[in-house]
Amino acid sequence: MRIKITIILFLCCSISYGQQVYSKTVKLMGSRFDISVVAKDSIEGSKHIATAINEIKRIERLISSWDTNSQTSKINLSAGIEPVKVDLELYQLIERALKISKLTDGAFDISYASMDKIWKFDGSLTEMPSEEAIKQSVSKVGYENIVLDKVKQTIYLKEKGMKIGFGSIGKGYAADKAKALLIKNDVKAGIINASGDLNTWGTQPNGEDWLVAIVNPLNKNKVFSWMPVNNSAVVTSGNYEKYLEFDGILYTHIIDPRTGYPATGILSVTIFTVTAELADALATSVFVMGVEIGLDFINQLKGVECVIVNKDNKILTSNNIELDTKN
Repeated sequence: MRIKITIILFLCCSISYGQQVYSKTVKLMGSRFDISVVAKDSIEGSKHIATAINEIKRIERLISSWDTNSQTSKINLSAGIEPVKVDLELYQLIERALKISKLTDGAFDISYASMDKIWKFDGSLTEMPSEEAIKQSVSKVGYENIVLDKVKQTIYLKEKGMKIGFGSIGKGYAADKAKALLIKNDVKAGIINASGDLNTWGTQPNGEDWLVAIVNPLNKNKVFSWMPVNNSAVVTSGNYEKYLEFDGILYTHIIDPRTGYPATGILSVTIFTVTAELADALATSVFVMGVEIGLDFINQLKGVECVIVNKDNKILTSNNIELDTKN
């Protein structure tokens, strides 16, 4: 689940130097996208927003596992049969995903799509699945079985029944690509918010940084802290609505692809870094790793910061982050 990040635009003072913030909310990739651009008038603003929407739709056609005509679907249908030649853009996205899998020791894995859905978070599950069922549920998961051929530009899934999916990075990647295209088109500032996968550039028309509010996972109307963001991405991954509780332990809907067991101990993770794609992947990874290992991991990465809210609703941060807790 992606928590929608609260964006404070200070619109009362955003009309300055002939510039204004123009925004539109649309449903894309099955999720809510809030697209905001700084432009001189509504005509220019609408044109740039339309450009962003078309780019996001293009990304969806490329990576969707629901579209039987997408290259991702062709890869999945050819699992255990033959390699599939793909566009360079998709090849490089998968290549980066595998690098993150290796970096996180498999806590992040795009082959999670191969997982059997044995955990039910709709209230129907009354007892823990058996160890054997849990083990079997991830038997086809494993990034090591995704084979890349750089020369032929092909992707091959070794095992029949294997699947890849971009639920953990797809919207972040789309936000990054929309931002890059708008910058190329001389849009000086804006925000692409893909249901909590957010990327910003430039500043508000009054010259101030964009501000994001980190909300309390247990009370969405309460803000924990404010963070200025300038030409960077912010992704918050949270769990406070979909969970199970057995023997006093809270199990989230985010499943560890290595073990098949749900993650425990964390309510939300917010990552600050260069791209929403990377922030997206790292947020999921930290959720799976847990508080101690996750924070230690983030502290070893250059240009990445993290805010964790643990199961006791306590805020923990990486080494180089300072929170403004003033409301």
